[in-house]
Amino acid sequence: MSDDAYHHGDLRRAIMAAAVGAIAESGPATWSLRELARRAGVSHAAPAHHFGDKAGLLTAVAAEGYALFADALEGAGDDFHDVGLAYIRFAIDHRAHFEVMFRPELYRADDPEVIAARARADGVLVRGARSVAPGRPRGDLTAPIAAWSIVHGFAELWLRGALPAELGDDPEAAAEPVIRLLFEKPARTAGP
Repeated sequence: MSDDAYHHGDLRRAIMAAAVGAIAESGPATWSLRELARRAGVSHAAPAHHFGDKAGLLTAVAAEGYALFADALEGAGDDFHDVGLAYIRFAIDHRAHFEVMFRPELYRADDPEVIAARARADGVLVRGARSVAPGRPRGDLTAPIAAWSIVHGFAELWLRGALPAELGDDPEAAAEPVIRLLFEKPARTAGP
């Protein structure tokens, strides 16, 4: 191993970047810590030293993903339509993180960083869904789960290439009318 590889600047960040790259290429389950060390140009022991094991590394990827996700959703504002589009944009722009975040069997879901970042993201989704379904009891999760299901399902279908080709190649343009339809208020008709 060269001195340059041994004296790497930020080993943790380099290993995380290698993991995100490997996940983007082949999914979250097909690579090893040794392969990531090679990709990152670090010693084969570096990933285990920084993350313990593969689940530890995927926990770090999930925590980072949820933090980025929460930032993206919070940045979309209060309009759930915009939050839904931000959700889909995040899934496409951060596919590797997205692939890990919603597969808790791959990482330590009880990790405090994961819990805190996920709670931030969940808070935005719940507030947004309540804004389009006012009047529901406070503990009723029907609207948030409906909203989450629609935007998450659309993102998954888009990423898998399962949506009709006629939708074009712009995921936000394709998702926009779907999200609008979900939360459209029926027009009131004049009395008889």
